[in-house]
Amino acid sequence: MSGRSKRESRGSTRGKRESESRSSSARVKRERDRERETEAPSSRSSPVRVKREVEPASAREAPAPVIPAVRVKRERDVDEDSEPEREVRAKNGRLDSEDQRSRHCPYLDTINRSVLDFDFEKLCSISLSHINAYACLVCGKYFQGRGLKSHAYIHSVQFSHHVFLNLHTLKFYCLPDNYEIIDSSLEDITYVLKPTFTKQQIANLEKQVKFSRAYDGTTYLPGIVGLNNIKANDYANAVLQALSNVPPLRNYFLEEDNYKNIKRPPGDIMFLLVQRFGELMRKLWNPRNFKAHVSPHEMLQAVVLCSKKTFQITKQGDGVDFLSWFLNALHSALGGTKKKKKTIVTDVFQGSMRIFTKKLPHPDLPAEEKEQLLHNDEYQETMVESTFMYLTLDLPTAPLYKDEKEQLIIPQVPLFNILAKFNGITEKEYKTYKENFLKRFQLTKLPPYLIFCIKRFTKNNFFVEKNPTIVNFPITGQANGMNYKTSR
Repeated sequence: MSGRSKRESRGSTRGKRESESRSSSARVKRERDRERETEAPSSRSSPVRVKREVEPASAREAPAPVIPAVRVKRERDVDEDSEPEREVRAKNGRLDSEDQRSRHCPYLDTINRSVLDFDFEKLCSISLSHINAYACLVCGKYFQGRGLKSHAYIHSVQFSHHVFLNLHTLKFYCLPDNYEIIDSSLEDITYVLKPTFTKQQIANLEKQVKFSRAYDGTTYLPGIVGLNNIKANDYANAVLQALSNVPPLRNYFLEEDNYKNIKRPPGDIMFLLVQRFGELMRKLWNPRNFKAHVSPHEMLQAVVLCSKKTFQITKQGDGVDFLSWFLNALHSALGGTKKKKKTIVTDVFQGSMRIFTKKLPHPDLPAEEKEQLLHNDEYQETMVESTFMYLTLDLPTAPLYKDEKEQLIIPQVPLFNILAKFNGITEKEYKTYKENFLKRFQLTKLPPYLIFCIKRFTKNNFFVEKNPTIVNFPITGQANGMNYKTSR
């Protein structure tokens, strides 16, 4: 009985719970119905609201809310700075966060100017590419690009070198943050990379001669600067240094606007010679160099390329041959021709002369036959007008024997004695393989600057012999203002 009563009590409690839950659910249902009845009159008065509740989400947008959106957009447009307003803010010193970061780079003190050398070819030290090359201003090496996977970016992360210079746009960047650095203290670096001269500065080069101090403390005279001998290019250095001290030629190449607009046929590589010579000229005369010497690396690479390896950096060459090729190549690259079109090269160095030539009979012939041949038209003297860029002077032969004091005296000769070759009277015999000629030269027009090439070396069957004769020439008076180039 006790178990039965327990089961009956449990069933009664369960029934009570079910009845209570039913009553509570009915109560909630009645409350919802009342709320709907109270909301019905307001919904009838505003049909738009009912429509919003019934319509799908795509159709819920009404034209009325567009007005505040336009208003918000206009307010944003007003708040944002236009370009002129940004310029005004920049002038007034009110800069945004990007400008603040660009103008207050914390890594400027890591720049090491003593290792910067912009004389060498502008290519990446890893990929050997000329495209988008940057110079690390901490170690002086060249790298390509500044993107996330570029060589410059990797170098900046790996070695904590942060300041880079674009070698083409002359803009400074901080990596890996990748923002442009704007600071006036970096202007000396861009000037060393690309020196520029105004017309007034070029005009004052001769008037105001003063020494300059390099970054390492050494003093130098602009224009009288050493050229590095990379391996065996000293023959070319002598010619380039002599030409850099000819005022009209120097003034022409110091101003890039004089030749940058010259039109050349597509694919012409000879104009590279003009560009590199102009860059070298500006570096030699730069009064704000970091060092008191210049490396002609890019200039000599252009020479090797344009001469088709006739003149090389790693092999000795003849200075006179290089001078002759270089002046003619420079003249043609500037758009000059042999006769009609002139350039700065011909205006400075080209003169003219008359060459009188007479053919001689063979020396082994009898005297009577020689006299008969001299009456023929073939053996009559002919005259030809010719131009020249330089004059080759011949030295008298050096003595073979010692003097009475058992010493070899080095002979000396005045310049005017060896210039007698061009007085129109002195004749000299020239021998070829088959025929002999007698020539004399008469100068008809002198250029503003004369180049003398003194021929010191003679080649025989056994070795090359050098003539040690000293040439004495005046440095004042009537010879003042002439440039002399002596072939070693």
